[in-house]
Amino acid sequence: MTDLRTVLGEAVGVAFAAEGVAPELARVTPSDRPDLADFQSNGALAAAKALKANPRELAGRVAERLKGDDRLASVEVAGPGFINLKVADGALAARAAEVAADRDHAGASLVAAPRKVVIDYAGPNVAKPMHVGHLRSSIIGESLKRLFRFRGDTVWGDAHFGDWGFQMGLLIVAVADEGKADGFMAEGDGPFPAESPVTLEDLERLYPAAAARAKEDAGFRDRARKATAELQTGRPGYRALWRHMHDVSMSGLQREFGALGVTFDLWNGESDADPLMPEMIAHLETTGLLVEDDGARVVHVARPGETRKRKLADGSVIEAPSPPPLLVISSEGSAMYGTTDLATILDRRKAIDPDLILYVVDERQAEHFEQVFRAAYLAGYAAEGSLEHLGFGTMNGPDGKPFKTRAGGVLKLHDLISMATDKARERLREAKLGADLPEAEFDDIARKVAVAALKFADLSNSRTTSYVFDLDRFMSFEGKTGPYLLYQAVRIKSLLRKAADQGAAAGPVVIGEPAERDLALTLDAFSQATAEAYDKRMPHLISEHAYRLAQSFSKFYAACPVLIAPDEATRGSRLTLSKAVLDQLERALDLLGIDTPERM
Repeated sequence: MTDLRTVLGEAVGVAFAAEGVAPELARVTPSDRPDLADFQSNGALAAAKALKANPRELAGRVAERLKGDDRLASVEVAGPGFINLKVADGALAARAAEVAADRDHAGASLVAAPRKVVIDYAGPNVAKPMHVGHLRSSIIGESLKRLFRFRGDTVWGDAHFGDWGFQMGLLIVAVADEGKADGFMAEGDGPFPAESPVTLEDLERLYPAAAARAKEDAGFRDRARKATAELQTGRPGYRALWRHMHDVSMSGLQREFGALGVTFDLWNGESDADPLMPEMIAHLETTGLLVEDDGARVVHVARPGETRKRKLADGSVIEAPSPPPLLVISSEGSAMYGTTDLATILDRRKAIDPDLILYVVDERQAEHFEQVFRAAYLAGYAAEGSLEHLGFGTMNGPDGKPFKTRAGGVLKLHDLISMATDKARERLREAKLGADLPEAEFDDIARKVAVAALKFADLSNSRTTSYVFDLDRFMSFEGKTGPYLLYQAVRIKSLLRKAADQGAAAGPVVIGEPAERDLALTLDAFSQATAEAYDKRMPHLISEHAYRLAQSFSKFYAACPVLIAPDEATRGSRLTLSKAVLDQLERALDLLGIDTPERM
């Protein structure tokens, strides 16, 4: 389904081509003066410069060629050569009817060539509780997964758990020091206890203490490194203990993701790439990519002559290769994060052979992924350009630093969701919403409002920027918030229920009032919003559209009575527009990972 901006762009391109101008200069954009026009093309300015012609005269000739197009009510030239386009009411009505009839995509277009895409997001560590630091990756990744699937790609969302690194060695030693791992410490093949020696609460208590101790106690740190290496090389008792810790952790992770409305197609971890390690290491050795470096083994990924300035611990600055080598095997013999990331790329190629892999990970990991991607390209595990790191900013507190609790600690994700749900209940009661509903339904609505508040607050910001966490503002039913959008959707549902009770039916779309024009143009813009969000990997563009659509409907609802419209035809048209808005708004919210309640 093609939107008006695209079809008018094609028409303008044909008109420009007839004047000897390359069609790509005929870009059509929404007008920056909506009081004068719906769309505009500024291509005459650039084209005239290249042709050494008068831009206004060129624009005038193009405008004359467009005046016979029955989709346009008017074509005017303004200023030095701007072409202003106003869409005919009939064309707007036809397009709004198309959107209303498109139940699957609400007027949005699909990609011309669908791809196989893996999206790597969330990335929690096994045996550690999820905290607010996991929020952005989970929310952004889930939205991108839905968006790419919506536009026609075949998509796998992969949580890619951290379950094979140094933290596992820390926990093995910590559990052993508490006397909980006695049945797993023998070096033989077992048998080992079938019951887990630790609970999720044990792991959440032990890990922070072990991590802190490792920073101060060199002996403890060395024991943990040795345990990590022995786990990875296959010590049976450690593998058995690791499996218990892994399985216990999964219950907590699934609870948090479920509460947030985040799902995965693949629940793989770093450990799933372990079987490919021998093959990958042998291949890197055979190709000469894996080399010795001060007791470790690395892959040099910097291009010849590529350097950058690096500051040393003593404050001096040196020229060093850029980026640094990828550390594959540590001097203790352990696989590193880069090693498992590289092996995971190989694993995905063998299992899925994706056209594109997107990594939704904190922007501070940019250098790490540059190293891994370059190594993957050098080794032939991925096609050049098929790996993308989609970095994002941080969620900050009022001080502008990454969000902490009042006590200065990291807030657990479970506690954040509970806090947001309590606030949602409070706001619903203040607004006298849902007061007459059964308690279970009220609680379900409060949960949806809480998740909408958290997700929209995140996704209304550009992925690459940081933002300040302000739960009171996020939870408002007014302004640019998730609860406001839910309220607007519920209001339309109520309107449509009343219409059905009165026996009113939707009918053919007729555009006449300014608010109807604005609403039809906003409905049309959804296709561009989803396409640009897809191309730029920026879900906030969908958030922007959802908010504009809600605002446009609010103005329409105030200016154009629906149930008490002057005649049946007008009422039917406005009911069709209202239903189209609801379908598109719910679709946009779904792409953001937000569920809409039936009532409030």
